[in-house]
Amino acid sequence: MKSLDAKLAEIKANPASRAFILADAKDADMAFGARAPGPRSYLSLRGERPARFSPEIWTRAEYGYRNLPEFLDIIREVVKQGMVDIMLMSAYVSEQLAIKEGLFRDSAVTPAARANDATDVWAVRHGCYTREPAQPFRSATIDQIQCGKLECDRSAESFPGANLGLYSVTFVNNLEQDRETLLAFKEFREEAERKKFRYFLEVFDPNVPSGVSQEKLGEFINDNIIRTLAGVPQSGRPVFLKIVYHGPRAMEELAQYDPNLIVGILGGSAGTTYDAFKLIHDAQKYGARVALFGRKINNAEHQLAFIEMLRFITEGKVSPEEAVRAYHGILRAKGIKPRLSLEKDLELTDQAMSYEGSGGTRNRITIPSGLPVRTAREETASIAQSATNGTPNWPVMSNGRPDFEKMNSSQRRAYDQHRLARKFL
Repeated sequence: MKSLDAKLAEIKANPASRAFILADAKDADMAFGARAPGPRSYLSLRGERPARFSPEIWTRAEYGYRNLPEFLDIIREVVKQGMVDIMLMSAYVSEQLAIKEGLFRDSAVTPAARANDATDVWAVRHGCYTREPAQPFRSATIDQIQCGKLECDRSAESFPGANLGLYSVTFVNNLEQDRETLLAFKEFREEAERKKFRYFLEVFDPNVPSGVSQEKLGEFINDNIIRTLAGVPQSGRPVFLKIVYHGPRAMEELAQYDPNLIVGILGGSAGTTYDAFKLIHDAQKYGARVALFGRKINNAEHQLAFIEMLRFITEGKVSPEEAVRAYHGILRAKGIKPRLSLEKDLELTDQAMSYEGSGGTRNRITIPSGLPVRTAREETASIAQSATNGTPNWPVMSNGRPDFEKMNSSQRRAYDQHRLARKFL
């Protein structure tokens, strides 16, 4: 069984469960074009893939972005790691990895594909599309996502491609515009139900001025979600939601409204490491059961370590602040230069809510952790000490193995930091 299905069943059977669904959104090629694979500062263990650049025009390093083969290598590594439950891709990338390569055949990770690409995700260089009210549009068909061609053989129970898709809608508080969005969604839902295609629903904030103030956006989005799905029977409803996190009140209001509606959050623009870790911690605290992080993972200095920290936070093993420090310790131990100093990376910033991430100037707030902020060098030394001095900072059994039953929270954090440092060295 895929981990997604196991967790969905657990959440529905036990509302008090800590089961949390984590997705890596690697579908940005349907939005950003050549920039989608992200900066080349992080590559998989396979390393650089050959690229043909005219030396008299530019160098490979000067270009700065990964190419598609390098991007696919990272996806392979994340799937092999097994820390995420869903890998979201474009229909083309899903075809390469799921259908042609069979990457997910023996994996607990569920492949998914972006099922529509409305105009508010057309964030191409020099374009103006994201500044216009979102228009509904679909590049890929459900059949193409499921089996890589226009019509699937439906005599079989399963398909070689993805049978889970992301469908996004954007309400802009304009009657005609939102009506067209809902008509397109209705057409998709009916096709998905006929073809037994599962989907999750992404609801973006308005991408143009809507007349709804920022502090009221959560209420506007919640009401639109509930109103839209009220006319949809269980057979056509999304597996879960993906929305902007508008704070505790809005999250709790939506999460408690219907126990059958699983609420998830989107990651937004890159920001600081603390932005990402604090976001997933707070959203889970107030009712979210899913997080889909795209740019926050794709722009990380070390994606595998970043993902593992996200998982540790959702499991309650570390706090967001501790995770930032441990993450910087791993970077230091691996000789990777972080984008920001530890002190700067422990700042909380206001996130731009548009897909393009072109919001106004962000406000920076230093976290009131009450704990001394150690440098990356000090953090690494602290982690390394327990591995070299022969006296672990946690209880051990007679055979030398860690005794988890006797550990307190600080001892468990010390053990996890030690294990992470060893793993990524």
